[in-house]
Amino acid sequence: MGAAARLAELGLELPEVALPLAAYVPAVRSGAYVYTSGQLPLVGGVLQATGKVGVGDGLVTPDDAAGYARTCALNALAAVAAVVAAEGGPQGADALDRIVHVTKVVGFVASDPAFTGQPAVVNGASLLLHAVLGDAGVHARSAVGVAVLPMDAPVEVEIVVETA
Repeated sequence: MGAAARLAELGLELPEVALPLAAYVPAVRSGAYVYTSGQLPLVGGVLQATGKVGVGDGLVTPDDAAGYARTCALNALAAVAAVVAAEGGPQGADALDRIVHVTKVVGFVASDPAFTGQPAVVNGASLLLHAVLGDAGVHARSAVGVAVLPMDAPVEVEIVVETA
């Protein structure tokens, strides 16, 4: 089953590529690898939440943050697909079938100082990549707690993929 079918099975669609917030591009190829810029939990150009992740009043819950990490990963896949399509490859979600392997995922979690559950938050991205890409979505990963992210987003995810 291809990535497009897996996305449909999950009830998801590949979104439009999120526009950059500054002087960079959403993704760039170097040899067989495509590197994405950090992707925020944007849906239709709108940030889905703001604030720090943690447990307590006024904080983004870890479960909600994991969902936002999933959105970030979906946005990263869209950026990869756009690079493949721009090179004359398949369009849309079908471009994801060119991914041989997700080699690295880095997740940044805007964390309350007492919060140490960054790995569980970034699992939202990891589980989506595996669900969409199967074994090609298994990867090495870092989950990093930070003080603040662009636009006060609770999470940001970047990926590196090897393509055919």
